[in-house]
Amino acid sequence: MDFISKELQTYIEAHTEAEPKLLQQLTKETWQKVLQPRMLSGHYQGRLLSLISKLVRPTSILEIGTYTGYSALSLAEGLSEKGKIYTIDRNEELYDLQRKYFDLSGFGKQILQYTGDARTIIPEIDAKFDLVFIDADKSSYPIYFELIIEKLNSGGLILSDNVLWSGKVIEELNPKDKDTKALLEYNLMLKEDPRIETVLLPVRDGLTISRKC
Repeated sequence: MDFISKELQTYIEAHTEAEPKLLQQLTKETWQKVLQPRMLSGHYQGRLLSLISKLVRPTSILEIGTYTGYSALSLAEGLSEKGKIYTIDRNEELYDLQRKYFDLSGFGKQILQYTGDARTIIPEIDAKFDLVFIDADKSSYPIYFELIIEKLNSGGLILSDNVLWSGKVIEELNPKDKDTKALLEYNLMLKEDPRIETVLLPVRDGLTISRKC
């Protein structure tokens, strides 16, 4: 679902910070070689992630859902000098492509890759986080929240992608639609949990910013 017209989206992107050349190259290679290239964060959302990260200046970032590495590289732009990103993805076939661009970026030594189920990997990471980006299997969003909330530093941010789910969150729920059901539960969790304050933005497919109190 397009929430704004293509013409207005073009205007928005034209008046947003330019996309770095390395990320342009990654976008091109993703579209050429990888299934479901629309999963990329892309120019506009990537610049938003970069700016948020620069405002936070995080020492530790957790990313759930690496895909080809676009969002990780965008977030890395705001890392403190000795900061690290812990990024997790199920698809081991994307590992080498991710690493190629991580190393080309100059952030390679600061980005730690994990392959497998984030639900088992997150508890094993011995770190607390200033910034978390969730962009993985939607049915697990409520589980991810419970896993990360105590590992999030006070004042830290959780960025949750695809929370409008092509508008399905306001349509009649299909009982077989586990993803939409989980997102409805998740969005309510973020709104009602007293440990965080939340704003849902109509950016692309919906992006929530939640700050731990």
